[in-house]
Parts: sequence; C-alpha cells; structure tokens
Amino acid sequence: MLEVFEPISRTFSLRIPEEYRRPIGIVGAGGIVDYGHLPAYEKAGLEVVAIFDIDRDRAKDVAKRHGIETVCGSQEELLNDQRVEVVDIAVQPWAQLDIASAALEAGKHLLCQKPLAVDVETAEGLVADADARGLKLAVNQQLRFDEGIAVARAMVQAGWIGQPTTMSVTVNVVTDWGMWPWMESSDRLEIMYHSIHYLDAIRSILGDPELVWCTGSRTPGQSAKGETRTMSTLVFSGDVRALVHVTHTNIAGDFEATFRIDGSEGSIKGTFGLLYDYPHGRPDSIAVYSRTLPTDGWLSYPVTTRWLPDAIAGPMGSLLEAIAKDKAPATSGADNLKTLRLVEALYRSMDSGESQRLDDPRDGRVDT
Repeated sequence: MLEVFEPISRTFSLRIPEEYRRPIGIVGAGGIVDYGHLPAYEKAGLEVVAIFDIDRDRAKDVAKRHGIETVCGSQEELLNDQRVEVVDIAVQPWAQLDIASAALEAGKHLLCQKPLAVDVETAEGLVADADARGLKLAVNQQLRFDEGIAVARAMVQAGWIGQPTTMSVTVNVVTDWGMWPWMESSDRLEIMYHSIHYLDAIRSILGDPELVWCTGSRTPGQSAKGETRTMSTLVFSGDVRALVHVTHTNIAGDFEATFRIDGSEGSIKGTFGLLYDYPHGRPDSIAVYSRTLPTDGWLSYPVTTRWLPDAIAGPMGSLLEAIAKDKAPATSGADNLKTLRLVEALYRSMDSGESQRLDDPRDGRVDT
C-alpha cells in the first residue's frame, strides 16, 4: 500500500473483535440474507444460531448452505430462543414493525432493514420503544461502511480536500425491479428503496441538509409502478451542496455508478462497483487529488472489499460494539430517523414541485 494512505487505511476495518460477538437470530431468508448478510457474517466470524422465514423450505435451504443449526417453525420460537441475543430483521418494511416490536418485548437487540418504517411516525415509535427498554436498535444502512465511502469520509475528516463544497452521486444503470415484486408494485420506489443508500452516505460525510428539492419520473412502458428516475438537490449550511441523479432504465448498456466530493483543496472520486453487475459486482474504485498532501495528479487508493457482501458486516459490527460499550451504533435508530425524514422531504418536494425544509416537516414549503 502506498505509504501516504496508511493513516487512512487504519481507519477502515470490518473486523469484529471476538469480545463484541453475540449469537444472532435472523428473521427472513430472502436473497439479501443469502448472498449478503450470511456471507458477511461468516467472513466476520459471527455466529448465526437460528433463522426463520414464512417460507420454511427456503429457510431450510439457506440454513443448510450456511451452516445454521436451527430453522425455527415460527417467529415466536426464534424470539424465545435464549441463545439469541441480537435479531437481524430482513423483511419488507411494512412487516418489520410487528417483528421488531415483538423482538424488543422479548428483550432482543435489533438490526433492522432499511427503510426502518414506511413513515417517520412509525419509525419514531419503534425507536422510542427500544430506548424505553434500554435496548440497542440499528438500521442496516451499510453503504456508510462500504470501503469507498468509508475511505472518502476519512479523507474528508483528515482535511485532505480542505473544506468540502459539493458531493454528487450519478447512477445510470438497468434495474430489474421484478427481482422484488413488492417493490415493483410500490407507489414509492427509487428514493425509498435505492437512493436512500446515497442519502444516508451523504449525511455521514456532510451532515444534515437544511433545504431539499426533488423531481421523479417514470419511463414509458416500465413495469414498475413508482418513480425510476430521480434528481435530488440537497442544500447545506453555507455554500455546501449535494446532488443525487439516478436512472434505472439505461438501454445503452454504458452503465455509470459514480460519486465525487469536491473541496477547497482537492477532490475525491470513486465508483460503486456493485452496480455494474448486480448482485455480483466488482470492487469499488476511489482516487484523490489533493493540494494538502500534495498528490502528483490523481492518486488511486487500493480498495480490497466490496459493498456486498462485505459492508453488511459494518452495521452489525457497530451494533455489537454499541451493546458491549453501551453507546449508540453508527446507524442507530435515532440517527436513521434523520435519513428517513430526508426521504420524506424529498417525496414532499416531488409531490408539490416545491423545495422543502427539513426543520419543520409540518410546513416544509419554501417560497421561491
């Protein structure tokens, strides 16, 4: 590794110390658990002791291939299993609330799927319930832990590009929403289930915006009910801005999935390798240009992990550390409420055609 990157590389690790590890039970045995959660946990040395899915045959198949000892016949059986200390929920958002509430009542710490809930009020109630019971609740916003984003965040925090001024995400790919029929029929689609990743990652680097604007649209003939093309602008305090431009109907095949952060003293640019061949993908790329180092042109960082499955270990590792040290996970429920409020503000803007402020969701219209 180039010597200049040593202080940055030290900040990135998906390793979970043995003293943090606790037995995990999983509710849900869909594709993301099969090719994402379980491979990441296996690599991190975590023990999944039980799994439940309403499709018992599917759960048995996944358990057999990943060496999970117990396939539960019911949700209650899993929650009553005294070995299970942490429950990882990987189901549709409208089904998550009842499962999460029951798990909290059973005294389990939670890793919930994103979005945490279908609306902010429901999510607030769930977060309040966990807090009242003294249990930890984290949300699986794993893009924060993707090596490209994590390294970029560390470079920004180290001052390598000076004062950040702009962050942009550009994604132009083809997405087969038929892989998730429930998403395909959803009124809200692109922002709620895809760009929520980028919005959370941007928050982790730039903080919370004050004002947002969004437009979303469909492509003629698309099978998906909701929006598949979006442009979102985020306005932060001072002169900091962010832009997320996403298209899921690229018919030319020249896919693009990139991000860039510009600052007063340099820039960072990278790719989301996963999206070039989902779900197999390829490693991210990331490079930095800096007048503070200084670099001789663009300097490439050697990325060694992938968004899927590797980064999924990040939210779980953060949750396990939070349990061990009695602190908030990086993607705590309380923090994730801010991401969900941002999503809601963007939909209000999309629906109204007007900019929206995040400080007062009851009256977010901005005169222009």
